[in-house]
Amino acid sequence: MAVRQDTLWERFLSPVVRLLINEEELRDYSQSVDWEKDSDRFRRDDVTIPPYYSSQNFHGIERGYLNPGAAVSYDAVTQYALPPNETWIRQALVDAVKVKPRRILDLGCGTGSTTLMLKQAFRGAEVIGLDLSPYMLLRSFHKSQSAGLDINWQQGNAEHTSFADASFDLVTASLLFHETPTTATKAILDECFRLLVPGGQVLILDGNQKTLRQLEWLHNIFEEPYIHEYANSSNDANMGAAGFAAVRTEDVWFINQLTSGIKPISAENAYVPPSVDSTLDNNLGFPSPA
Repeated sequence: MAVRQDTLWERFLSPVVRLLINEEELRDYSQSVDWEKDSDRFRRDDVTIPPYYSSQNFHGIERGYLNPGAAVSYDAVTQYALPPNETWIRQALVDAVKVKPRRILDLGCGTGSTTLMLKQAFRGAEVIGLDLSPYMLLRSFHKSQSAGLDINWQQGNAEHTSFADASFDLVTASLLFHETPTTATKAILDECFRLLVPGGQVLILDGNQKTLRQLEWLHNIFEEPYIHEYANSSNDANMGAAGFAAVRTEDVWFINQLTSGIKPISAENAYVPPSVDSTLDNNLGFPSPA
């Protein structure tokens, strides 16, 4: 794993984290995998890696998530980057699901931590994890194998997926938007709207934008190239601009936030899909919050 030596992360925080993680275990796992050969199963010729993703370093790692080292170290580091407890933070997204999903798409799934939790919560649903990095997808696949969960892992761009219109009841994204420029974020939300059935739900879990605006010093620690844009943007506004209704953002342990939106049921589609709770909020055309 090629890591830049001049970042705040590498100079100050990385040595502390190395005391907390089992580097030998990670090394053994990394060496047991033929990353180039095994990740070929996820590479697609029709997927173009956008420059904002391929030209940047993330977390001090050269080439970011297009480096297999990122797939090895991501989980070990993230457990300490999501206080007070990573599972609690991700569970907030699962608990916020208000539809009864038959098909779930997890965008920017990374190593699949949230994707696995969604499958565990909704065993009867088809769950797809989409990510640009074949290395992250390979790590996700290994985790789902170990957990005995049947999840469809696919390489793809969240801005332009290959799925049909209105083909999902639930679309989620965890820790994705702070790693995309605002133009990409808006395109992803437009795509979420297209992919959802009327009455379908989108859930976005990420850093707390209000908190990040007040903690400028945090922006450079983890080498997040787009976090300034993210902090000064508004998920609520972007979601509303994409056409979502019932948009609501709630704090998750101060450091993170969860934004939910519903694709309205239009006059031409004035019915409740089987995947959605039959209780509607008056005549607004979206499910009532629990």
